[in-house]
Amino acid sequence: MVERRAAASVPYASDATLALLTVEEAARRLRIGRTTCFRLVRAGEIESVTVGRLRRVPADAVPAYVAKLRNRPAEAA
Repeated sequence: MVERRAAASVPYASDATLALLTVEEAARRLRIGRTTCFRLVRAGEIESVTVGRLRRVPADAVPAYVAKLRNRPAEAA
């Protein structure tokens, strides 16, 4: 029931048909914090575009970022 309330408060958050996402929506899809997502966008790790004065993340940039993470060599511990 909690999931329904969350979905109802932001009905478009999980809409797979959206071409552009807000940084917050991209963060939700990646299950990371919005500050971390903004940092990744600023660093160019996640592709983003400017529409007027708004920063948006193309929907296909999220799986592209995950694929890039999967292809990175493992970091030494």
